[in-house]
Amino acid sequence: MQWNFYLSGILYGRFYEEEQGIFVSRRDVMSGGWLPKEPLGEEADEYFVQLCKRSLREFFCHLKEYEEMIEKGMEHGVTASGEEFTKRRTEAYIQRNCKAAKDLFYEDGKIYALLMSARDYTAVLVREGCEEKTVLSKWKEMYPEEPANVSFIGTFYVDTRDGEKLATDVYLPKKDGEKAGRKIPAVLVRTPYGKKKGVEIYYRFVQRGYALVVQDTRGREESTGKWQPNYYEVEDGDDTLNWIAKQEWSDGQVSMTGGSYLGYVQWAAAASGNPHLKAMLSSVCAGSAFVDLPRRGGCFTSGMLAWAFAMSEQKFNPDRMVREDWNTVLDIRPLEEIPKKALGKKIPFLTEWLRHKDLDEMWRRTNWKEHYEGGPVPALILSGWFDDNGMGTTEALDLVKDWPAGTWKTILGPWKHGGNAEYDLHGIYMGEDALRYDVDLQSMMWLDHFLKGADNGIEKTPKVEYYTLGENKWKTADSWPPENGKVMRIDLKGERDSYIYDPDNPATHIIDMSENEIGVPEDYTQEEKREDFLLFSSEPFKEPVTVTGDVVAHLFVSCDCPDTDLVLRMTDVDENGKSVKLADGVIGIKYRNGFETPQYMEPGKVYEVTIRTTKISNTFLKGHRMRFTVTSSAKNFIFPNSNTRDGFNSEKKQKAAVTIHQDGEYQSYVEVVMY
Repeated sequence: MQWNFYLSGILYGRFYEEEQGIFVSRRDVMSGGWLPKEPLGEEADEYFVQLCKRSLREFFCHLKEYEEMIEKGMEHGVTASGEEFTKRRTEAYIQRNCKAAKDLFYEDGKIYALLMSARDYTAVLVREGCEEKTVLSKWKEMYPEEPANVSFIGTFYVDTRDGEKLATDVYLPKKDGEKAGRKIPAVLVRTPYGKKKGVEIYYRFVQRGYALVVQDTRGREESTGKWQPNYYEVEDGDDTLNWIAKQEWSDGQVSMTGGSYLGYVQWAAAASGNPHLKAMLSSVCAGSAFVDLPRRGGCFTSGMLAWAFAMSEQKFNPDRMVREDWNTVLDIRPLEEIPKKALGKKIPFLTEWLRHKDLDEMWRRTNWKEHYEGGPVPALILSGWFDDNGMGTTEALDLVKDWPAGTWKTILGPWKHGGNAEYDLHGIYMGEDALRYDVDLQSMMWLDHFLKGADNGIEKTPKVEYYTLGENKWKTADSWPPENGKVMRIDLKGERDSYIYDPDNPATHIIDMSENEIGVPEDYTQEEKREDFLLFSSEPFKEPVTVTGDVVAHLFVSCDCPDTDLVLRMTDVDENGKSVKLADGVIGIKYRNGFETPQYMEPGKVYEVTIRTTKISNTFLKGHRMRFTVTSSAKNFIFPNSNTRDGFNSEKKQKAAVTIHQDGEYQSYVEVVMY
């Protein structure tokens, strides 16, 4: 029995079930030939793990057990090794409560395909002859030709305008019979994590006829210069695009791709107005500092410390994110001492960030939205409701909303920053259709349309594809938020209107710091019992109610201290009282009128504070309640405010008495968009 492994519609491996075991032959992407057949040992398996984030060796070891589960017709099953599966209709079993789900497609009791989704691509392992039953049929329809081979032509050093050199690897497609010297468009990846790390997943662009350019950003790996996150990316992106356009193989057209920081650098390059940038594949993109990270709402994001530790040297070291003493580390003051005490060394960029307390020129320089010049750059924007850079995507959607039809598209799923790979986020089920198998297909069609002029219709598809929790359905719209919504004002009425916030006893933002995922959903039922939480809950809904978009809260606040923070969450409370976080927003009150100049509070005065939350689409089912909570701390997310003029970075602390007013001209309220 032969199985074939495809990544983004391209065949990379052939697996053979034989009496002696499982054997595999891998495609040599450089020559196009096939390597000799070998046993599927750890080394061969690791090659495919790099491509699909799952062990295929493990799949074959458990294949018989999976099929026994299917034969029994079980609605829910747990294997001997602890893997958990749920039956989805009569087509598949989906893997639950794991970070990289396996979807087992079956027919007549036998598995014929294993589908494996990731942030922006899907891998398929399929029995030979069953390809047409999977998403591969769409790939074959759109791309019937054989993929090109990959040719690495070398490492080059792009000169920046201020004299630094950016290490840049170039790969070109190579196909028998093609005319030498043909000029082609390029796909650019700019990364601070190492240009060689995981480069294999980008070969798919070369094999579809694009040059691939992968670059270490300034101060990282082989590139020279100072590593200051986000600071140089507008100019360095502009210089790199100009360099690509001058190469003998270039037709002058470039797209960019990548997620998180690799998404940020795309928008930074676009902000330069460079004429060679013709398209973007923006995934979970980071935004401006005071809207997104690391200074969201003017607070200082403690949740990004794991990332900062991993980036503390010139080479990315993810092992530094994993610690058992994060609680202790987060309590160190002043904050400048954290790296020295936790790592034994300074982190220069973190020290620099802490020197700039308010929104000044240093922070402004990192704001791609504020610096955006030029016209629209066709952008396919991917993100999720629980993406910890979700506010970056909000900024991108705010920017593109008035661009011409066909120049932008977004896919918003029930995903965290890691993307399109899990059905359960921190134990909260996202629904059986939470994952997509076509993100990479749409992405390739986007590039082909805008860089090669392909008439594939991608620009005519709905601008917005989004997933509504509760209903657990994908929907489409032609705007964001979707058209035909009604803005509803909800007055906040609760049993209490005030609380005492003690910075020595902060509330917890429920995450795993070592996971480096700040925005995940969680059950806040127990946390909401704290005395420093105010709860504002609706009556149980008699019919389902759908909210889509972000929440804007208008809170009228008084406090006996010059400053404190406000943390607003929207939760879905079920019939049993379980309260699951859907969206959140934070702000340091001294920044209520802008982040440039703090304006401190005076006791006895009432101030209006506006908070915009992350995005969500959720249907509150019959019997559920919509809840908003307000508190002043969120350890693991933001460093606790000291309630003094020194804010989050002070060894001196004091308790704050906070009142959220609920009467007359000071009636606090939220605005949501209902459908």
